[in-house]
Amino acid sequence: MASGTVSKKSGKGREDGGQVLDGSNIMELVGNEKVFNNYVDHKFEELDQDRDGKLSMKELQPAVADIGVALGLPAQGTSPDSDHIYSEVLNEFTHGKQETVNKTEFKEVLSDILIGMAAGLKRDPVMILRINGEDLVEFINSPRFEPEMASIFSQIEIADGSIRDYIIKALELLTVDYGMPPSTDSWVSSNIVEPVLQSCVIGDREGNVSQVTFIEEFKKVAESLAQRLNEHPVIVAHTENTFDGSSIKRLFSNKFELDKSLDAAVRDLPKDRHRKVSKEYLRVALDLMGPSAGLPPYGAVDQVDKIINQAFNMVNADDGKAVPEEEFKKLLREILGSIMLQLEGTPISVTSNSVVHEPLSTSSALLSSSSSSS
Repeated sequence: MASGTVSKKSGKGREDGGQVLDGSNIMELVGNEKVFNNYVDHKFEELDQDRDGKLSMKELQPAVADIGVALGLPAQGTSPDSDHIYSEVLNEFTHGKQETVNKTEFKEVLSDILIGMAAGLKRDPVMILRINGEDLVEFINSPRFEPEMASIFSQIEIADGSIRDYIIKALELLTVDYGMPPSTDSWVSSNIVEPVLQSCVIGDREGNVSQVTFIEEFKKVAESLAQRLNEHPVIVAHTENTFDGSSIKRLFSNKFELDKSLDAAVRDLPKDRHRKVSKEYLRVALDLMGPSAGLPPYGAVDQVDKIINQAFNMVNADDGKAVPEEEFKKLLREILGSIMLQLEGTPISVTSNSVVHEPLSTSSALLSSSSSSS
């Protein structure tokens, strides 16, 4: 795996470029019929537990769960707001009616989902970073170390905490920009942070911890952390996204694309005998438009969810009324317009750093990795 670390504050940038997941490998996989067929055969055989040549809804669940994780969603069953997305993924495979799926159907849907993921990665690439202590050493020895650690010290609020408590909190505030993997990750905590804290002599006296003492003690710990990272590098999947409404604005500027996206979002939604659609499906339709509107899946980013909820309240989306298709599309446009204005006024930046414990490959990486927003 290519080596690379992030240190935007130091101007060093992404050393050696890192490994970038931009969707191109996935498109290459899906585009190569022979290779993709082999991949589908392997995945289908892995899921087909009873070897009957068909996948039941139960057998599809692991694939649905993997796709949800790859989209950055909470685990199925832990968030009511995102569980409907898992249901929609399962419905994609079963078309909402079938109880089993054959290999051909599985291949078609998996291809569509992977292409959608590739489009998302093209828009928001994931960089794989190998954090080996080099950037942390550079930060420690730079003129900005003391002023930036003084700023971090001022952000820590601990009542009668020990110097160790302050250091642990400070490590949580350091990011990959400083050459520090996420210290709250259980693997990083047990394999990197704890061994260093145990080996360093840190005063445990509680009471007033001065800024000078904090910086002196933190520097010792950081130097040991850099050495530990040199011996045990940590692989991190890093993404940076800014939701500012520009993608929605771009979609609105192209009537053909907007109408096409609206038609695709509404086409397969349940309708009554009068061809009316219940407003309860507005959330599902918005998620279907998410890639073209530059929005994350509902439930993936709390700050964006709040703006979406406000937009839904504006059109009384939860009143359960059924409306004609054209009115349904009109409501979707109003929702998107409201979200666009909110994001233009207050853009939302999200950084995700996920520790990866094994090398990533083309598509299995997407179906086995996870991310967390901050």
